[in-house]
Amino acid sequence: MTAAAQNLERLNIWIDNVDDPELSVELAQMAKNLEAGAEGAEAAVADAFFQDLEFGTAGLRGIIGAGTNRMNRYTVARATQGLADYLNAHFENPSVAIARDSRHKGREFSRIAACVLAANGIRALLYTRLEPTPALSFAVRDLGCSAGINMTASHNPAAYNGYKVYGPDGCQITSDAAAEISQRIADLAYFPAHGACAKLADYQEACFDGRISWIGEDTIARFIDAVLEQSQETAEESAEPINVLYTPLCGTGLECVSQVLARIGIPYLNVVPGQDQPNGDFPTCEYPNPEERAALQAGIDECHRWKKQGKPFDLLLATDPDADRVGVACEDGDDYTLITGNEMGILLMDFLAGRRAARGEDLSRLVAVTTIVSSAMCDDVAAHYGFELRRTLTGFKYIGEQIGRLEAAGEADRFMFGFEESYGYLAGTHVRDKDAVVASMLIVQMARHYRKQGMTLVQAMRALYDKFGWQTNRTISLAYPGADGAQRMADIMAGLRTQPPAQVAGRDVAEIVDYAEGVGDLPKANVVEFRLAGGGKLIVRPSGTEPKIKAYLFAKAPDEAGAAAMLDALEQSAREILA
Repeated sequence: MTAAAQNLERLNIWIDNVDDPELSVELAQMAKNLEAGAEGAEAAVADAFFQDLEFGTAGLRGIIGAGTNRMNRYTVARATQGLADYLNAHFENPSVAIARDSRHKGREFSRIAACVLAANGIRALLYTRLEPTPALSFAVRDLGCSAGINMTASHNPAAYNGYKVYGPDGCQITSDAAAEISQRIADLAYFPAHGACAKLADYQEACFDGRISWIGEDTIARFIDAVLEQSQETAEESAEPINVLYTPLCGTGLECVSQVLARIGIPYLNVVPGQDQPNGDFPTCEYPNPEERAALQAGIDECHRWKKQGKPFDLLLATDPDADRVGVACEDGDDYTLITGNEMGILLMDFLAGRRAARGEDLSRLVAVTTIVSSAMCDDVAAHYGFELRRTLTGFKYIGEQIGRLEAAGEADRFMFGFEESYGYLAGTHVRDKDAVVASMLIVQMARHYRKQGMTLVQAMRALYDKFGWQTNRTISLAYPGADGAQRMADIMAGLRTQPPAQVAGRDVAEIVDYAEGVGDLPKANVVEFRLAGGGKLIVRPSGTEPKIKAYLFAKAPDEAGAAAMLDALEQSAREILA
């Protein structure tokens, strides 16, 4: 049977079995377009049905709609049944905490997941409203749950939703757990007529008999208190004025961020108009990613408006829809400059180490954790202060794993800070994922610290470049959409190993590190690193959640102009290599 015939067969199965008016309309339109020979009709069916939406270490993520390769009530139910089978095989009386962000279908998907869990004898605990990802990680640990589910697609466009699974430690699940869950999912059909499929309890009945219940306000209160334990200011320092503009980008951050900032001296938080309320359409920013200037543009425009009135803001904070990542812009001459994820990680690492040193703490016993694709400047900062720096694979669960190892050794207090270059930061051990709530608090306190010295965070970062050298970074993503995208990505990664480039950006490749072969005590990973003669490097890895390959560029030069030129050359070379 050809691929096209298989996709058509799957389409017809869904047409015959789906009991959802919205999905039925979409399926009927697909069939109608096929019958009419409409342009792109066959490709649309292929994209919706050529594969089952892959369950990876980050769970599911995809476009909302009809089909096996889409986020819908059937793919969510099937994934949850696989998770339920896994939990019942490994835990006695398991329970699962569930959260969601502002994305479309979040409430529906959360309830479906809860109903599947309830039908399998697993207690489901749902947040009563939208809450940040770190609040989900916290709830799993705080309530002693066996797992957590978060309905979020992070910073993806409005068409997406996702399904992240967390382990009992509050980290995203391990690769081994993900593989077992994935296999259990693969053994399931989507519909009863085609084999064993998801069990589904009645929602109202499950709520009535306690199989489904709600996460209380006390849990959020404890989360807020845990964040505030990481405060770096005295009460006197918190009384110093600072002007902050904040945007949750139509997501989940406002409640927790505003509560925390109120308790460190910002009783009234200015919020970007039109971005304060949750909205899955993200009408003011098509791509709600705090790494991108376009996502912060409405906030930057608001900063300019207030500046003209003689009331400039010291910084603009932007958390992504599930509030696990945060971006920052600061006034810089006539415009506002965005601080990169690597730069903010370096700033916070330096700030936290400096505050602890000022309090007389022994920094030699402290541990900071970052990733193999994060700034090389971390090593210089660690050497300067004398703390231990550990590097992990990309993915915050590996940073959380390092915290877990410290905790198991009775040394959780050694953990100072963790960050990854994609704007994720964590201080404290209250959660095991990125936490934009605690990061927002620390960024405000750091900005207040530098404000007293007459510096913005942009100027503070430039001072660190002058101190440690211009080691700069850039990340680019190349998309490979469609049914053949995965194969194209696999071919490119194979080519990098079998026929590696001899030069990158005009510099000889001095060393190739293939993480698939295992490096140190790191797990094997589909990542290739090219270390260049004279400094600098290129790291290439395929995304685990999107049809993209990411290239991480590392420049090293005596000055800013030299570093910028090298990054441009690295980007041009990387695009040619990955074309």
